[in-house]
Amino acid sequence: QVQLVESGGGLVQAGGSLRLSCAASGSFGSIGVMGWSRQAPGKQRELVAAITTGGSTNYADSVKGRFTISRDSAKNTVYLQMNSLKPEDTAVYYCNARVSVGAVWNTYWGQGTQVTVSS
Repeated sequence: QVQLVESGGGLVQAGGSLRLSCAASGSFGSIGVMGWSRQAPGKQRELVAAITTGGSTNYADSVKGRFTISRDSAKNTVYLQMNSLKPEDTAVYYCNARVSVGAVWNTYWGQGTQVTVSS
């Protein structure tokens, strides 16, 4: 069983920073692309950022220049550094990862962590 556990959410004022972490644990082979998505109340879940095993990244236009995704493959962990936070960044943030178990690749999701940005 593969588990993704997020941490680092909370309440911050506009202009502040937060760093989210997500660690994968369990019995698995390899981890491929890892990423972060978010879902605000009444809205669809949207991709925020993703990172490949080689370190290539992509970001939603709304967070470019403010958020940075990184990973530590030795720790099976992905991070999201969020700077210059805005009230519209308020959402539940979910990490996800493509993980192999035997010969099968699946996408796994964390339980989510709340980020609230006050104006």
